[in-house]
Amino acid sequence: MGAIDQMIRLFNVYYPTRTIVLLLCEALIVSGCFLLATVLLMGPDTYLVLNYENGGLKILGLTILTLLCSYYFDLYEPQRISASWEIYFRLLLVLGFLSFLLSAIIYIFPALDIAQYVLLLGLIFLTLALVAWRSAYEWVIGREIFRERVYVLGAGDRAQAIVNLLEARKDAGMEVLGWDGVVADRDQRKEAIHVALEKFSGPKPPVDRVIVAIEDRRGEFPVRELLKLRFNGVVIEDAGALLERLTGKLHLDGLHPSSFIYSEGFRVKPSQQIARRIVSTLTAAVGLFLFLPFFPIVVLLVRLSSPGPIFFRQTRVGLGGKNFSVYKFRTMRTDAEVTGAKWATKNDPRVTRVGMFMRKTRLDEVPQLWNVLRGDMGFVGPRPERPEFVPWLTEQIPYFNLRHMIRPGLTGWAQVRYGYGSTLAEAREKLEFDLYYIKHMTLGLDLLIMFETIKTIIRRQGAQ
Repeated sequence: MGAIDQMIRLFNVYYPTRTIVLLLCEALIVSGCFLLATVLLMGPDTYLVLNYENGGLKILGLTILTLLCSYYFDLYEPQRISASWEIYFRLLLVLGFLSFLLSAIIYIFPALDIAQYVLLLGLIFLTLALVAWRSAYEWVIGREIFRERVYVLGAGDRAQAIVNLLEARKDAGMEVLGWDGVVADRDQRKEAIHVALEKFSGPKPPVDRVIVAIEDRRGEFPVRELLKLRFNGVVIEDAGALLERLTGKLHLDGLHPSSFIYSEGFRVKPSQQIARRIVSTLTAAVGLFLFLPFFPIVVLLVRLSSPGPIFFRQTRVGLGGKNFSVYKFRTMRTDAEVTGAKWATKNDPRVTRVGMFMRKTRLDEVPQLWNVLRGDMGFVGPRPERPEFVPWLTEQIPYFNLRHMIRPGLTGWAQVRYGYGSTLAEAREKLEFDLYYIKHMTLGLDLLIMFETIKTIIRRQGAQ
């Protein structure tokens, strides 16, 4: 018997239950290893170390630090790991990095040490425990009882996309029992759907969930058969809802006006916008203050990189389609757009060597914090597009203008989940992430995006 593997919604983002369980169990393992090391080495003095010398808080800090390192090495995003051996390789990288980091911290701040040799013994225990735990975890989630049996109902490209996604996303815990393939003929599709559902018509259906991926539902939607399955305990889910949960974006294919009319999202509440504005302003002010000591260094680097001004001003489209001037540190040569406006590309020859480093580390965007303070932008939101491209993108991509219903942002959901777009296809996919953000926009999601932005900067991802 298969088991329904639900997803947990945190900050309006869906995470597989098994991923949350993995994180919580590793938190217990990390704290348990350092606690065991403390008990073995300190013996009867353990109570004093934990309660009167802040040992408990130090172990908590070690646990959080270890989980953060694992997060930044993608150990909780298995879809980004191509092979099982890579999990253990990254795990050893985390433990090695953690060892060097702890050595540096204790050398600079000796008072943060729990007790002599506790960290060393704890790291030894942790290495053995995490390798053993990951092996056991992989074995357990591979059992049939922890896999949800899924049938993809459809005979077209959309159904094919669902099958491909579920095969790639093993962390979703869904096993595709079958689907009907790509069938062009309408009558053949109807017959294939009818035959497929007849197989599951018994009181104990051999599937746990049916994903409805029928592209043309007029005259083809099997209402009676699906109702019967629903009343027999089978979960019936629309393909669009599944794609939204697993990919974190609203797929434009299959998106209709009714998707916005009947959706619970896409509501811009004044109270919510005030809270987001306050957080954006405070974050921008703190960011500018912290950057002040580095300002002369960056100015000097820009000046030495190539002739021209320090700052670069460019017109962008903001809230309600109104234009505003965005400010950046200059990263390109002054003759970069003598032939007209165009998107930046990977390894763009117009970018200086210093400019490439600044783009990768996002230093060039620090002056945009002034735009946030002025209210032209929020800290989080869709990236503002240039007015030279907006009419063309609006014509080519449906619902593109919805990006302008909120303030653009310094960072955003598309930036942390996708990256930079320099083609029409990439702009279309970025819009799918932006629409997901606009639909589920909350202060909690903003804070999550800020947190993930730090990872993006450290990993130097997503910039051109």
